[in-house]
Amino acid sequence: KTLEMLSASLRDCKAWQSEGLPLSTTSNEACKFYDATLSQYVGWRNDQTLGGIEGCLSKIHAADPNFVMGHVIGTGLELIGTGRSVLLDEKLASAVRKMVELSKSQPLTERERLHVSAVEMFSKGSFPKACLFWEEILMDHPTDMLALKFGHDTYFYMGHQAQMRDSVARVLPHWKPHMPHYSYLKGIYSFGLMETKRYDEAEKVAKEGLALNPGDGWAVHTVAHVHEMKAEVQKGLKFMEQRENYWKECDMLACHNYWHWALYFIEKGEYEDALTIYDNHIARRCLSSGAMLDTVDSCSMLYRLQMEGVMVGDRWKELLNITRPHSEDHVLQFNDLHFLMTSLGAKDESTTRRLVESLRELAKSPGENYQHQMAQDMGLPMCEALVEFDKGNYSRAVELLLPIRYSFDKIGGSDAQRDVFCQLLIHAAMKSENKRHQKLARCLLMERDASRPNSPLTDRLIKKAMTVHNLD
Repeated sequence: KTLEMLSASLRDCKAWQSEGLPLSTTSNEACKFYDATLSQYVGWRNDQTLGGIEGCLSKIHAADPNFVMGHVIGTGLELIGTGRSVLLDEKLASAVRKMVELSKSQPLTERERLHVSAVEMFSKGSFPKACLFWEEILMDHPTDMLALKFGHDTYFYMGHQAQMRDSVARVLPHWKPHMPHYSYLKGIYSFGLMETKRYDEAEKVAKEGLALNPGDGWAVHTVAHVHEMKAEVQKGLKFMEQRENYWKECDMLACHNYWHWALYFIEKGEYEDALTIYDNHIARRCLSSGAMLDTVDSCSMLYRLQMEGVMVGDRWKELLNITRPHSEDHVLQFNDLHFLMTSLGAKDESTTRRLVESLRELAKSPGENYQHQMAQDMGLPMCEALVEFDKGNYSRAVELLLPIRYSFDKIGGSDAQRDVFCQLLIHAAMKSENKRHQKLARCLLMERDASRPNSPLTDRLIKKAMTVHNLD
């Protein structure tokens, strides 16, 4: 009965047509499960009453194996997950080819053809071109949530913060409260506002979304970021605890929200509480899902704790079982850097060497792959800095990171996620025997204190620097 009720609320061929987003299939079943897949993607959850995203994709292909938009959303989601590379995974490469071939064998709308082109460009690593195609769609079809969300996620991977915000701002006036997924639009927009440092506005918009839909894990995530960036630790802890029963149901985002919760404890210096969240929620979800977001969160959490002087035991080796198979994927520089943290933490020199050398090879002939084009100037120096820091060559780590510190956003991710590299530079400068680097560390900490007043972590580091450098 529940499935029947859900199915009745999903959009069939006629409903998509009436909304100006026609789908080229005669199968109402295919249209409905396309809608169900999209809803779960936007909501960051697998709805088990529908069979989850995988179950819905299977139902789409069973209903109409040649439904091009079914292939677009299925293959697109696999690619957006960044856990597989078309360079190494023939099955994924074949799925992209099949999508393109099907698009050429039947009449499609221009919107659908642009969707195919966008996913094909993403598969080649040409992220900017993919976004141009999605923006082309949104110009004529501003309520196409798939184009909006794929574009939003891809801008995130490129660290294009203003584009994350503006791509939603452009379409907002065309959306009405009665439209499907309207509440999620608030969460998506709020994240772009937050990443462009419009914190108060971001929190306001996110909470408008939560008033409409308390279960929007992405809107919760925006508020968590706001409290993190403003060092409002107690507010952040209270907010996450109060909302936990809502957002923990978003299984694709729950690990990341627990990661934010644990960051507040690291900020306070309460490391055991952070490790408890890591063990009970972050690592458990990562080891179960193998999802890239869960994986990089686990890597980052252990690395931050390690920089704080916390002994993390065998956790690195456990995590290495997840990251090692991805050492040569090189889908995102952001992922590479986190996988490297793990191989260094686990003292796996061969995996470390394989990751860095294979990235260096790709950087020689990057072609149109956006991530590989960045490797020479960003990815490789940052990888080398992690390696040098691990060896105790702190001065060299500073020399590698300092010239590019204002370009860290190019590796993608959020300000909060990239902060691990800002902290790495500070720790390297503090530990360096070079007096100029030690002075730099104190300058960086003053800068950090100005941008994030009342941060307990910054206060601890300032005191530590004064002690280590024998200053009053």
